[in-house]
Amino acid sequence: MQSQPEHRLPGIALPPLRARGGRKRRAPALRPTHLMAIFLGGMIGAVLRWALAEMYPVEAGRFPTITFIENMTGAFLLGLLLPLILERWRPVRLAHPLLCTGLLGSFTTFSNMSVELMKLLEADLPLLAVGYAAASVGAGLAAALLGMNLAKKWPPVRPRSEPHEDRR
Repeated sequence: MQSQPEHRLPGIALPPLRARGGRKRRAPALRPTHLMAIFLGGMIGAVLRWALAEMYPVEAGRFPTITFIENMTGAFLLGLLLPLILERWRPVRLAHPLLCTGLLGSFTTFSNMSVELMKLLEADLPLLAVGYAAASVGAGLAAALLGMNLAKKWPPVRPRSEPHEDRR
């Protein structure tokens, strides 16, 4: 039985989906400090998203600009931060759960985007809905790629060969 090849994205090597020998990978142990970092980051990101939605409500039948901007900002920052945290910066144990999983995970919102798509379809605006979906996916990928490319230009603080002690 052949082991699965490593999956690659530009600038980031993802681990194989299964451990060598075909065994399923076990979930990493979730430490209380990781939970607290995720909760804290999530609280900050959710409050930021809520505040922006309150300041700039989406008008019925209009392009959901603020959700689009939130998601593009989050995609860019995640594309920038992941390579920096995992490959460039000195290991900071809670940076990934705090910033990526917590803060950006709650700041960006696929569920809200889905509801807004449904509202556009219910308002009989299928072209706007398709345009919003396509723009969200296309611009999100472009924003993440831009962030990843900027991260590659960032001078490394640690040698590239040094593995990150805690990737989760």
